[in-house]
Amino acid sequence: MQPHPAQQHDSPDPDAPVGLVVVSAGVSNPSATRLLADRAAQKAVDLLRASGTPATVGVIELGPLAVDIAQAIVSGFPGERLQAAFERLAAADAVIASTPVYKAGISGLFKSFADVLDNDLLIAKPVILAATAGTARHAMVVDEQLRPLFAFLRALPVPTSLFAASEDWGDRALSSRIERAATEAVLLLRADVGRSIADRAWNGYQHQFGGNATRAEHRVTDVDFSTDLMRLATGGRRDDDAGDHHDG
Repeated sequence: MQPHPAQQHDSPDPDAPVGLVVVSAGVSNPSATRLLADRAAQKAVDLLRASGTPATVGVIELGPLAVDIAQAIVSGFPGERLQAAFERLAAADAVIASTPVYKAGISGLFKSFADVLDNDLLIAKPVILAATAGTARHAMVVDEQLRPLFAFLRALPVPTSLFAASEDWGDRALSSRIERAATEAVLLLRADVGRSIADRAWNGYQHQFGGNATRAEHRVTDVDFSTDLMRLATGGRRDDDAGDHHDG
């Protein structure tokens, strides 16, 4: 089956900058959650530029979008600001996702944002996963909660997770982990792994009709209305029902 023309992407422009997008659920000012994400993003940019690859960084702060996210959960439709965030994520080459830990888990704001994302929005995109907390006792939240979430979204989380408790900010070990995670993301980007996966396997994934993923631009003309299910949905009858109908 050939992909829809809207799903066929030309080869990337070698001179186009790599687009990184930070998604931060931090709500304080200043925010440790945003700081951790910024450090990872900056290290990735430094590594990309050192290899001769230009890069840009965009930021999606979830705090100002909290009401928009709640409304989208209730109504099923994103507002203008939330739609703009979806489009920014869809266009990103890689993502840095960072959340504070509340009640031994990722923040409700972050999870609610994930709940309103199209399931195919992040397919095969490299993602650096990060979390912050007041104590090291929550260090496994990233791997136990964020990693399965992004696996469900079919993204490509890098092997190294980032976690920072209050006492970690002055520790060189945190800087080493940030550099390792950024290196892993950059290697995935430079190898174009995500694009190769999406190019080869896109039609095998389930997609949301009319969704925000840049490759999932399904239209009404893509729907097969001849199937039994679609005939029933549009008020028609299945073929095997036709012979069972008799006039009284």
